[in-house]
Amino acid sequence: MTRLRIKITGESGSGLLSTGEIITNALEEMGFNIVADREYPSLIKGGESCYTLNISTDNLWSLSDEADIMLALDKQSLEAYHPKLKKGGHLVHGYERLKGLGKILEQMDCEITHVMGRTVAKEQGGNVLMVNVVLIGVLWKVLGLPYKFVEDEVKKQFASKPALLEIDLRCLQAGYDLAETKFQIEIPSAKNDQIVINGNNAIALGAIHAGCRAYYAYPMSPASSILTYMAKYAKDTGVLVKQAEDEITASQMTLGSMYAGTRAMTATSGGGYDLMTETVSLAGITETPMVVCIAQRPGPGTGLPTWTAQADLHLAISSSHGEFARLVIAVADPSDAFDLIQHAFNYAEEFQIPVILLTEKVIAENLISIDRFEQNKIPIKRGLSTKEHKNEDRFAITESGISPRWVPGSQDAYYFANGDEHWTSGELTEDEQPSQEMYAKRIRKLETLKAELPEPVIYGNPKAKISFVGWGSTLNVMRDIIAENPDVNYLHYSYVFPLKTETLNKFFAENPNVHLAENNYMGQLGHYIQAETQNQFAGKLLKANGRPFFIEDLQAYINNQI
Repeated sequence: MTRLRIKITGESGSGLLSTGEIITNALEEMGFNIVADREYPSLIKGGESCYTLNISTDNLWSLSDEADIMLALDKQSLEAYHPKLKKGGHLVHGYERLKGLGKILEQMDCEITHVMGRTVAKEQGGNVLMVNVVLIGVLWKVLGLPYKFVEDEVKKQFASKPALLEIDLRCLQAGYDLAETKFQIEIPSAKNDQIVINGNNAIALGAIHAGCRAYYAYPMSPASSILTYMAKYAKDTGVLVKQAEDEITASQMTLGSMYAGTRAMTATSGGGYDLMTETVSLAGITETPMVVCIAQRPGPGTGLPTWTAQADLHLAISSSHGEFARLVIAVADPSDAFDLIQHAFNYAEEFQIPVILLTEKVIAENLISIDRFEQNKIPIKRGLSTKEHKNEDRFAITESGISPRWVPGSQDAYYFANGDEHWTSGELTEDEQPSQEMYAKRIRKLETLKAELPEPVIYGNPKAKISFVGWGSTLNVMRDIIAENPDVNYLHYSYVFPLKTETLNKFFAENPNVHLAENNYMGQLGHYIQAETQNQFAGKLLKANGRPFFIEDLQAYINNQI
C-alpha cells in the first residue's frame, strides 16, 4: 500500500486535536503505520490549524504536505489549506455553503462529500461542538473502514463524560450512515507490535530508564510536554518533578542535583536556554555533569513559538562564556530520543561535562509508529571513582582531562566546586601557570571525548547520483526518499559536537555530488563542516519558515539537481 494522506483543518478550540487523536488511534488499532503532526498558531482559540496524518501498511517516517482527503471542520481553515488538497482529491465538510471556494475545488476536480453538520448534531440531541464527531463518522464511511474501531475510540475519548457520550455516539453513527464509501484501502491483516509515540514522551521515558530521578523545568513550547509527562508519572516512577519559577532556577537545580550525585535534567526551548547559559558555563568550570534538552523552534525573539526549526545548533555549540568541553547530540525520532538521552547522561557523568540534547518541534510532537523500545541495552555509566582520594585528586591534572569524581560526603576527602579558576582541590588561584594548566586540562576532554564518539551513519546506496548530509529530523524524510529512490544516499549526524570527520571525508571522496539539507536559513552544520574540513557542498537545501522538510521538498530539489 502506498501512503494515504489525510489533512483535518479547523481553528484552535474546534475539537481539531481530539478529532485527529480519535482517527489516529483508531487507525493505529487497526495496524496501520502512522506519522501524524499538528500545525497550529500561538492562539488558544481561533486561527487556522491542521492535523496531518499519513498512513500505510509499510513503514513511514515523515509527512507529505499534500492531502488525498481533507476533512474541514471550519471554512476559514479550509480556505487556508485547500491548496494542499491534491488535484482530484476528496473533501469532507459539514457547513452550509462553500461559495467561491466551491468553484476553485471544482477546477481542481475534487470530489466533495457534504453533510449538514450542525443540523445533524442537533437532531441527535447535541450542539455545534459535536459537529466534529458527525464528520468523523462521515470520514470513516468515506474511507470504507470497519465502524467498530472508530466507535471504540470515541468511547475512550469521551469516557470521562458519560452524560454526553451517548449523544456523541449517536452523532458518530448518524454521520457514518449519511455518507458513501469512496476509497478502497488495503487493511492490515493483523495489528503490528509497534507503538505510536512522540519524541518528547520518548525523551522522558529514556531519561527515567537511565536513572534520572529529578526533573526541573519552566514551561516553554515545544519542551513543555516533557514536564507534563514527567509529572503525570512522578508518583509511579519516583522522579522528583518541580516546575521552577524560571529557566535560571531550573538549570541551577539541575546542576545542584547532579553535583550531589542525583541524575537530573532540564528541558526548554532556545529562548529559555539563553537564560541557562551562565549555569552551563558554571558546569564547565566546576566539571559537574549536566544534561539540558533544547526543543528547537524558530527565533529570534519569540519567533514562531509553535513551529519547528533546526536553528539552535550554533547556540548549543557556542553559547556560554569562556571555553570548555561540551557534547551536543541531536535526536531524529522517538527511538533515537529514547536511546540518546541515556547516552547523554552517561557522557555527562563519565566526562564531567554539560551535554546538550537537541530536538525539534516536529520531533517533539510528531506521532510516529516505531518498534517497541529495547530496554536495558545501554548500561548506566556514572563515572564515579570507588577509590579513596585526597582533596587534591578532584581536579588533578591528567592527560585525558578527566579527573577522579566522587559524590560529596561519600568519603573523607572534600573539594571546592569553585566557579572561579582554581587548582586541584578547587581552591582559588589567579596565578598564570596553574590557570593555564587547569584550563588546558579541561579542554583536553574534547579530544578524549571525540575519540569515544560514534561516527555519523550512511543511509542508502553507498555510491548514488546525489548525496546529502544533515542532522535531526532531516533523517526521517531522507529515509522515505531513499526507500523510493536508489539514486539517493545520506550521511546523518547524531553526535554533532565535537565533529567526527573520518566517515564524512570518505563520504565526500566517494560521492562527488554532496548537498547539505538543513531546516535553518544559514546552513549551520554546513558552516561547521566547512570550518573543520576542506569539503565543499555542491548545493544546499535550506528551509526556515517554521515548517519541517516534507517529502515534496526533497523530491523537488532532487529533480532539479539530477
